Amino acid sequence: MLRAVLSGYYGMGNGGDEALLATLLQMLPPSVKPLVLSARPQVTELLHQVEATDRYSALGVPKALRQSDWFIWGGGSLMQDATSIRNPLYYGGLMGLAKNFDLRTIAWAQGVGPLRHRSSQWIARQAFHQCDRISVRDQASASLLQEWHIESTLAPDPVWALSAESVPELSSLPAPRVAVVLRAHPQLNESRLQLLIRALDQLQRATATHLLVIPFQPSQDRAIAEAIVQQIPQRSQLILEDSPRRLKGLFRGVELVIAMRLHALIMAAAEGARCWALSYDPKVDALMAELPLPGCRLSELPRDAAPLSREWMECLANGEPLLPETLDSLGDRAAIHQQLFLPDPPQRPQMESGKNC
Repeated sequence: MLRAVLSGYYGMGNGGDEALLATLLQMLPPSVKPLVLSARPQVTELLHQVEATDRYSALGVPKALRQSDWFIWGGGSLMQDATSIRNPLYYGGLMGLAKNFDLRTIAWAQGVGPLRHRSSQWIARQAFHQCDRISVRDQASASLLQEWHIESTLAPDPVWALSAESVPELSSLPAPRVAVVLRAHPQLNESRLQLLIRALDQLQRATATHLLVIPFQPSQDRAIAEAIVQQIPQRSQLILEDSPRRLKGLFRGVELVIAMRLHALIMAAAEGARCWALSYDPKVDALMAELPLPGCRLSELPRDAAPLSREWMECLANGEPLLPETLDSLGDRAAIHQQLFLPDPPQRPQMESGKNC
């Protein structure tokens, strides 16, 4: 049996990244035994039923790589310096270490950038050049790698293909149900948060909706979620869910999803919910344009709550979820990421020069 080390933003309590890990584990061949590098190995082992080790261990990580055959790097926006310049250093260092141990290296479902510093760009370019196989989840990443003369496979985010688990307890909650997924971000200042809360309050009063407020990364987002619930105490509740399959299944039971986080929008759209996107990042802009999804940029919110609540009411009443054939296509194309784990195709024999066929 082959052994593979899986590296990503795992064990950080981020629902989107845990969904990526769940999808990666779903796509791995049965002949591959995974070991996950995690910030909280015990939590990862319990949540995903997989072996894990401390991603920061100076002894454990090299030992895991030395004992493995594959290094799988991804998915998601790992090679970017928007949140920290340490990201390229960490993930690029792991890639270099994996190559030193002569592992098969796979960059899976990558979202590359933003890379604002020249040093980050250099590290990323060198790291991707060392990969045996690469898949990316967006055209911008594919184009950047092409500029670097690096081949990659382009497919939709793999979470489109994640198998969801139903959440039957949702059926006991009053309808219509609206899910809200906001995240901590410098652009979401107090005035904009209060504007969103006023608009949600107007939406709830006008439509008698039940608000499900879901922090995707509770360590960062819970305070925002609690502020919404505290200010709209009637027919609203905080939802905490660790399981990525159940998290995706939650959206099957709601009529509208208002979300900032990319994977909340993907999960919700995949489960047939109407979506309204609040973009803070080019990756959300790209998803809005591709599907397309209604919404606006966080920096372009109106100053008054009334037009925002009216737009949500219109989306709730007359918005359309993605067509079944569109969802089938996205799921099928997302499964292309799985092809990175197939054996290399046999090499065609080359004809010797000067000989006739």
